[in-house]
Amino acid sequence: MTQKIDAHHHLWRYNPREYGWIGEKLAVLRRDFLPSDMEPELHAAGIDGTVAVQARQNLQETEALLAYARQFPWIRGVVGWAPLTAPDFAASLEPFRADPKLKGVRHVVHDEPDDNYILREDFNRGVAALEGTGLAYDILIFEKHLPQTLQFVDRHPRQVFILDHIAKPRIAERLMEPWRPLIGELACRANVYCKVSGMVTEAPWATWREEDLRPYWEVVLEAFSPRRLMVGSDWPVCLAAPGAGGAASSVYSRWFQTIERWTAPLSAAERERVLGGTAIEAYALEHSAAGAEPMAGSAN
Repeated sequence: MTQKIDAHHHLWRYNPREYGWIGEKLAVLRRDFLPSDMEPELHAAGIDGTVAVQARQNLQETEALLAYARQFPWIRGVVGWAPLTAPDFAASLEPFRADPKLKGVRHVVHDEPDDNYILREDFNRGVAALEGTGLAYDILIFEKHLPQTLQFVDRHPRQVFILDHIAKPRIAERLMEPWRPLIGELACRANVYCKVSGMVTEAPWATWREEDLRPYWEVVLEAFSPRRLMVGSDWPVCLAAPGAGGAASSVYSRWFQTIERWTAPLSAAERERVLGGTAIEAYALEHSAAGAEPMAGSAN
């Protein structure tokens, strides 16, 4: 049985200056979220390993996440930040290249004021420099950026891309268009994988139900197939969206229980892809014999 991987979560020591995106609406996130906070969630949900993803745009966080990964074997990989638009991007990335836990790079494209940021020449020069490094690039966009993203991906046919949060469709508005045809077109690019993650915070935070999310799951399942789908929690951000009758403390396990139900009709091999195999492939994660008991170490 392939190990279960949470392919998307964050860790941070909170301060308001560095996490300015955590506004009043996200007050539940205004505290530290460290590996020791996540360990009980992993145990409860039966998760064997994780991929920790950047949440602020500086190299210090990349260093911090890699340090956590060295201390906690269950962090199988890190998607860090690096200055892709900088002329010396390759040089700035070089000190991290020797760390086997660095598996990818991400930029928070959807927060850029320029909707065409992903098409900038300096940004694309940086992404082109990733080719041959073995590092994936995580695409973080809103639905409105999908047309530009199609052009972007086509400029880098040999780069592995991983689409975060199914491109953030407008679930709260119960809208499928134009997201559905655009996500289908993006899925035609064989070098693009997709994370089933971040859905609860695109739905009505306090009232979402599983049936609100399922139509979007069905679209990406058909578009990408289980071979290019992976699941992520988006912890701790998901705690802001407890849903109908839920509590923040139960969101993590409820999300993975939902995925278990959605994948139940699939074959055993297909379920293994979604629950872990796809993430292991896309990020080139090591299989850890310690997966069933991954909780060595303690937070600083």
